[in-house]
Amino acid sequence: MDDTGSPVAAPLLLTARLRLVAADEHLAGALADFHERNRAHLAPWDPPTEAGFFTEAVQAQRLRDAAAAFAAGSGFRYLMQPIGDTHRVIGTINFSNIVRGAFHSCNLGYALDQPYEGQALMTEALGCAIGEMFSPQINLHRIQAAYRPENWRSAEVLKRLNFQDEGVCPDYLFIDGAWRVHRLVALLNRHFVEPTAWRQAV
Repeated sequence: MDDTGSPVAAPLLLTARLRLVAADEHLAGALADFHERNRAHLAPWDPPTEAGFFTEAVQAQRLRDAAAAFAAGSGFRYLMQPIGDTHRVIGTINFSNIVRGAFHSCNLGYALDQPYEGQALMTEALGCAIGEMFSPQINLHRIQAAYRPENWRSAEVLKRLNFQDEGVCPDYLFIDGAWRVHRLVALLNRHFVEPTAWRQAV
């Protein structure tokens, strides 16, 4: 925790092949490049974007917002980079809508550069990042994800990470120009540490 008592995740996570870097404005150009070169590839899975989304200026503001959320413990966004390349972004991981109280849960979103698909990189990255979210420092109990049934790559990644199916939701998210059916899955933290305040209240 920081001086305000907010849980703060590690700003840099390392796997065998990847660096996961906390959202930082200095990577705005690299992130804009990532979104631009994957514009068509990610369109079937992404929500509507704001005006100027693919520009460095808009990505810089989004990264500033994400950095503030990271510091406050209300959201944790990581940018994926190959080991040895600190100038290129090849993916994103976002733990958003963090709710504490009786829930201790969040939503998970992610995206990977098309040329890097099929190498188990997202499984590797998510396994590391989820470990941080389930650590005693962050201590989330539940991570929820949603994917379109047509997105078989996401289905396989989440299955490998032991996310459990929770059913199908019609018209769940507005994606690619229409309300789309999504399948909901979730992963529970079997090592969740009950907050001290809960024990004191009994």
